[in-house]
Amino acid sequence: MRFAELSEYLPRIESTIARQYATERAHRPASLRPYVRALAEFTLQGGKRFRALLVLAGYHLATGRAPTPALPAAAAFEHFQTWMLVHDDIIDHSETRRGGPTLHRRLEAEFRERGGLGKPEEYGVGLGITLGDLAEPFTLAALLEAPGATTTRLAAVAEYVRMTRETAYGQALDIRNGSVPIEEVAEADVLAVHRFKTAAYTVASPLRIGAILGGAPAGLLADLEAFGLDLGIAFQLRDDVLGTGFDAALSGKSANDLAEGKRTLLVVRAWAKTDDEGRARLRQVLGRPDATPPELEAAREVIRRSGSLAYSERRIAALAGRARRRIHQSRHLRPGGRELLEEIGDRLVHRAT
Repeated sequence: MRFAELSEYLPRIESTIARQYATERAHRPASLRPYVRALAEFTLQGGKRFRALLVLAGYHLATGRAPTPALPAAAAFEHFQTWMLVHDDIIDHSETRRGGPTLHRRLEAEFRERGGLGKPEEYGVGLGITLGDLAEPFTLAALLEAPGATTTRLAAVAEYVRMTRETAYGQALDIRNGSVPIEEVAEADVLAVHRFKTAAYTVASPLRIGAILGGAPAGLLADLEAFGLDLGIAFQLRDDVLGTGFDAALSGKSANDLAEGKRTLLVVRAWAKTDDEGRARLRQVLGRPDATPPELEAAREVIRRSGSLAYSERRIAALAGRARRRIHQSRHLRPGGRELLEEIGDRLVHRAT
């Protein structure tokens, strides 16, 4: 099976998500249905569904069969993604998501329109956090909906618990990194965030949960863990390159990471390798949403000239290369499994969005 064949399941993933929300709405009184509808609209308004497709890939790698039984678990990752994004947007004070307002900003605007009592910002944040929390039981319910033996589904839930815990630790480290002077953030601190916050829930655990539901042996699960962590860190390093505004013409992304003051490897390495003038240019934009395009470009030039951009590209290439070697050294992959994982790796690392 190739990745394009997995992508053919996207409409079924969407319909599974919609069905799960519709079922919940039907069993709730009218006063609660708007909250379920808000979650459904946010979840279904966009997204690449890459994590959901990796669940299907993991099931196919374990069984060699069509991944239809794993569709509920694939949908579970979209509920989890909603949970994470809603909370992330509140933490980062983000205004937009998937081409529209973030959920808490949308709720704030609705509050203003109907003239509610209290402060609109507090209402939007409070209800946003609560609806993010509400997405978590949708995740668990979807995982438990997958067919199979009870022990298999419980093993998938155990992997989900591990993933959720590691993601929360990664978020905590990310917040910590943003709370200290940039010179106190080391490369190891940045990579620890990527390992915990991104790699587990973006690559390793989706593959492993799909494989667990397919009855994968321990050896295959270990291989998917190692492969997934390498590729997940490489994925985030690539995301940082795009989010800093490099290749903006291709990606359509701006330099939001600089304006938000994110402690990316690009910034941490550039800060350590540049001079006082370069640090002044970085300081001029970090955490400044009103930084001008010329100021942002000057900061990007510091990142280029310091060798930080080239260094990140080397780290990405090294991680991708190690992941590819892990694929070829695995003794647990079925015929065609190596090709599928290689394609997944290419899509994660060599991308413009």
